[in-house]
Amino acid sequence: MAIAKDQKNRRAWIGGITIVVTLLLWFLSSSVFGWINAARFPRPDEVWKAFVFIQDEGYGNGKLLQHVLHSLKLVAMGFAVAVAVGVSLGVLMGHSRRAEALINPAFLLLRPIPPLAWIPLAIVWLGLEDGSKILVIFVAAFVPSVINTYTGVRNIDTPVLEASQMLGIRGWRLVREVLLPGAMPMIFTGLRLSLQASWTTLVAAELIGALYGLGSILNQAAQDIFPAMILVAMVFVGLCGASTTWLLGEVENRAMPWRKGRTA
Repeated sequence: MAIAKDQKNRRAWIGGITIVVTLLLWFLSSSVFGWINAARFPRPDEVWKAFVFIQDEGYGNGKLLQHVLHSLKLVAMGFAVAVAVGVSLGVLMGHSRRAEALINPAFLLLRPIPPLAWIPLAIVWLGLEDGSKILVIFVAAFVPSVINTYTGVRNIDTPVLEASQMLGIRGWRLVREVLLPGAMPMIFTGLRLSLQASWTTLVAAELIGALYGLGSILNQAAQDIFPAMILVAMVFVGLCGASTTWLLGEVENRAMPWRKGRTA
């Protein structure tokens, strides 16, 4: 445990140093030596002014906190529904050959379709409101959760399944006590991929017809040719993604305490 904690602290220090060095190089290249054209990539002071402006005055129909909370809400809703449906379907397909034979052909047909390809259809079905964006996020997060859960269930050792059958463990008890614990590492791998896909898809979905959200800031700033505001939105997309990934890692540590400290 102590070794894992030391490794985690060392990674945190290295990450912090990397960020500081990157910011320093950015400042020197843009503000001191002028190697970077400010019209194409903003200086640190311009980004700070853009941050203060959207925080105090607002930009793109709202202030920064409104945009961040709106994007978080959309990601949370789409991700939660995708995980609930995807994990359930993955467990069902992984455990039942009949269910796999019935569902897998349709899943294999839909799987190669990029999530962004669903945007026009989502708009036709649900308009430009939040429902269309949640649908696209759902599609993006659904596939990784299904695939990894299915793989995790299929990789459970055969003697474990045979022993559960001998003990008469079936139905929901089998799912709760055998399938989910056995597939848990792969399930959380799928959840991480689903969360990443959710944020990537959210930004693309919000570029079209969104009044609030970090993607709408990117769209408005691009139209206004406002590079500093674009960078502000990009930074907060990264911060939100990192924060939700950290939160998911904490949930994983609580669900699997024996693997605590091993999650990246």
